[in-house]
Amino acid sequence: MIMNYLIIDGAQGEGGGQVLRTALTLSMLTKQAIEVVNIRAKRKKPGLLRQHLTCVLAAQQICDAETAGVELGSNHIRFAPKQIKAGDYHFAIGTAGSTTLVCQTVLLALATAKQPSTITFEGGTHNGMSPSLCFFEHCYLPALAKMGVHCELTVTKYGFYPAGGGKWQLTIYPCETLKPFAHFAPPTKDAKKAIKVLVNKLPGHVAKREISTVKQGLDWTSAETTITRVESIGAGNSLQLHITSDTHNSIFEVIGQHGVAAQKVALKAVEQVTQFIQSAAAVEEHLADQLLLPLALAGKGEFKTSEPSLHGLTNAEVIKTLLHVEITFTQLDDNLWQVSLTDT
Repeated sequence: MIMNYLIIDGAQGEGGGQVLRTALTLSMLTKQAIEVVNIRAKRKKPGLLRQHLTCVLAAQQICDAETAGVELGSNHIRFAPKQIKAGDYHFAIGTAGSTTLVCQTVLLALATAKQPSTITFEGGTHNGMSPSLCFFEHCYLPALAKMGVHCELTVTKYGFYPAGGGKWQLTIYPCETLKPFAHFAPPTKDAKKAIKVLVNKLPGHVAKREISTVKQGLDWTSAETTITRVESIGAGNSLQLHITSDTHNSIFEVIGQHGVAAQKVALKAVEQVTQFIQSAAAVEEHLADQLLLPLALAGKGEFKTSEPSLHGLTNAEVIKTLLHVEITFTQLDDNLWQVSLTDT
């Protein structure tokens, strides 16, 4: 049988791993065989790293795909999917690479299966360069739930960069049809606010200084505050500012780094929240990027966000290559944009 492969150029737009991950997800869902070339061509180390290799192997496993070129460093793969299978899976990256990005590659595909699936992930959970497990659990998954995709998440151990070593489990329940969702409202002045800090193997004053700086910088004197010492093999710090509106959660997170003062970590988070509130957007930049794929699969959706990132614009182009959907970005103000998705 001669396979008809759709060519996806991994060098387009941002030229990073999202091109590969989105292409894999949509290949599984549409049953369209793909050939991804120039994988991560614009990255310092192009080709498949451990995390990206794990994404391909995970996708291959859940749909018995026929593949070629799937090895570390490869910049060119072929992927021909078969039937998506529910089941119990275990995907270990072996480095501090992002487990949430591996999960996002297979989550929406497994949600179309007839039975629940449970996946155990091992690797990084907080590395500052990708959605953290906290963002995934408290921001992305609740947004998916409003569209009909329901999951349960359990954390055994966190994995901060560079040590990694995190372990967590996700159960994905069947979803017959993704529901369009277009009711993302910007937070009001009385929206619930919370300051949450995760720490491991760091002095107690680090979290306290971060919280104090945030309260002063944003005038969040009445915000709920939580300091949680978590289990992890390496030292780590995650500062999260939560804003809960009537329609969804927004999380602004900064991962602490060795040698960076707690006040600097906090001020970066303060700046993110300040820019978001001033923009009058409903959806912050990172969730905006993550919403494009499920809304496109639902066939309809819209939201207001800040200026689209190159990551999001690239993701939109890959989606339009594999789905009959129109995605438009319309500027409304200096830093306010309307994103609209419709079937074509």
